[in-house]
Amino acid sequence: MRTQESPRPISVIGPDGARLTKADLPSPETRRWVARRKAAVVAAVNGGLISPEEACERWNLSEEELDSWRGAVARHGVNALRTTALQRYRSTRS
Repeated sequence: MRTQESPRPISVIGPDGARLTKADLPSPETRRWVARRKAAVVAAVNGGLISPEEACERWNLSEEELDSWRGAVARHGVNALRTTALQRYRSTRS
């Protein structure tokens, strides 16, 4: 039996509060990941615009890298995606 998946939204609310569509996402050739681009990908995944698998494939990300971006935003907000803030927001492991 085949189950029907719910359709994906056409747009989601982006990190800056504006509508975000697939056309607004970073290019698949992106190699320089600034906080703004990371935040757009996280918002798209969290909002259901694209799946985590699609994101990893589109931008050649590892699951761990995408999960770390999502976790950083969940714990500390978009500012945690800045490279200069990495030490400040890095979780301590025992």
